[in-house]
Amino acid sequence: MVDTPTADNPAEPDITHINPAREETWFGHPRQLARMFTTEMWERFGYYGMRALLTLYLTQHFMFGDREATGLYGGYTALVYLTPLVGGYLADQYLGSKRAVKFGAIVMSLGYLVLCFGGQTAKPYATVDGQRYEVSIEQANGAETRYVLADGHKQQIKGNDDGSVSLIENGRTVRTVAKGGFVSDADRSPFYVMVMLIALSMVSVGNGFFKPNISTMVGELYAPGDRRRDTGFTIFYMGINLGSLLSQILCPLLAVVLDWWVGFGLAAIGMLISWALIQFDGGKLAGYGEPPARPAVERQQWWIYAGALCVVPMFYFLYVNLMHSTAAAPGSGILGYIASLSLMGKLLFGTFLVSVPGILIWSFVAGDRREFQMMLAAMVLIVFNVVFWTLFEQAGSSLTLFADRNTDLSVFGWFSITAGQTQFFNAAFIVLLAPFMSILWTSLARRGLEPSIPVKFGIALVGVGAGFLFLVWGASFADASFKVGIWWLAGLYLIHSFAELCISPVGLSMITKLSIARVVGLMMGVWFLSISVAQYVAGVIAQFASVDTVGGQVTNLKISLDTYLGVFTLISEWAIGLGILLLLLSWPLKRWMHGVK
Repeated sequence: MVDTPTADNPAEPDITHINPAREETWFGHPRQLARMFTTEMWERFGYYGMRALLTLYLTQHFMFGDREATGLYGGYTALVYLTPLVGGYLADQYLGSKRAVKFGAIVMSLGYLVLCFGGQTAKPYATVDGQRYEVSIEQANGAETRYVLADGHKQQIKGNDDGSVSLIENGRTVRTVAKGGFVSDADRSPFYVMVMLIALSMVSVGNGFFKPNISTMVGELYAPGDRRRDTGFTIFYMGINLGSLLSQILCPLLAVVLDWWVGFGLAAIGMLISWALIQFDGGKLAGYGEPPARPAVERQQWWIYAGALCVVPMFYFLYVNLMHSTAAAPGSGILGYIASLSLMGKLLFGTFLVSVPGILIWSFVAGDRREFQMMLAAMVLIVFNVVFWTLFEQAGSSLTLFADRNTDLSVFGWFSITAGQTQFFNAAFIVLLAPFMSILWTSLARRGLEPSIPVKFGIALVGVGAGFLFLVWGASFADASFKVGIWWLAGLYLIHSFAELCISPVGLSMITKLSIARVVGLMMGVWFLSISVAQYVAGVIAQFASVDTVGGQVTNLKISLDTYLGVFTLISEWAIGLGILLLLLSWPLKRWMHGVK
């Protein structure tokens, strides 16, 4: 809870004038921010390095189809952001933020290490009108071509605009398979699929302890009313993207040049460095993130650690259920859609629909009118936050596959980057823009012109929609091979990065300022829960952009391009419309926030 000037509550003294020479500071902020900045940088190095590889790993190593790969990716990222709801509460009540961060770092690093054991690449095959055929993959001049092996003959697979598939031999079409008659799949080891899902489960659990609590520790560095808080969170957020930038260049590169396991291994090393920075802090973090002063806490922590490890097989079961879920039957309506959701989908939506009104009811009963209105404003913004991240998080799924299939990855003709490395654009732009945005907000605040938090959220929603429209415009200049220049994709990430800086660091700070003090950790968890729901929905949207592949390769790039652009156009229109709606709602929301900026 933030105390703001009222008739009954005089303004807190302005502490921003304190002479930095009289206290240990880092760019005018508490020195501990530097260690937390570095800790988060290395943790994000591991997470984003792994994320840059995951969708491509699923489609190229395990050779899952787009629907399975993007669904699994969405489910994984959803659980990564769901678990902070519990991790924040356990830290508030029992562990303290510092212990939670260290435990989470260890579990995540082990999860990345387990991902290094992926086994042999899956072997593709095709079922043509009910008969199974082996599929071979040949590479020439950097391009891959798929062939059906039929009676000792190699027949090239080519998708047609009407959805049919042609089999070509010696330059002549020897067979055309009607739409739906050609089905691609792969033989993959059930054991190594299990290993991969266990690894994802471990990362999901570990992140739940790490993610909300490192942010909570940053919030503890600033006294209520300290005007440096927003700037501190922006600097902290730049550390997130500095780690992301480094990993999204190195991990995909090593995965391509050496092997997948090298990229995942590098992510594990980054996570271990993050743990070491907190474990061996030399007393610099003493007094921050400490557990509650209760005698039973020391005993309870070990039960919590054991219980967290028991959740790993539960998450594994959720992943298996997600992979085997089927789409709702046409015409079944909203109830049919809800019934068809995987257990993970039901869990996410159920938790969100219960927690948001539940916390509001509690705040109405336990808090005063001012506190309730502040919590209500926070919850409205959290709901719009779901929309933003649903669209923004296409980066790791549909946009990565778009980069792999329909983007010319050549940089000025000098060299080419990998599809996984295109995600580094976002991190690079964040690092470049974050100082500018920090200066901009500070300068506007000094003049009394800084946009309110709801206005920043509205700008972010309009921005994420504009980014997709920019890419759709660029697609009108696609070359004869239906590929878009890489700079159009970079332009999308530039616009999205600006939008991200309007919402994410501001959102973290907003939660710590609007929340009732007794539940700030829980509210931080609800913030990440909203992102979790968004990640799951993002996976669903990416499934609408799914394209039929053979052994991970699209056989008709025109269909691929048209499919992606249709989805990108639709979601951009929704984003801009909802952004304008939030801008209109910003006036009542600002009143409910009672001076919080």
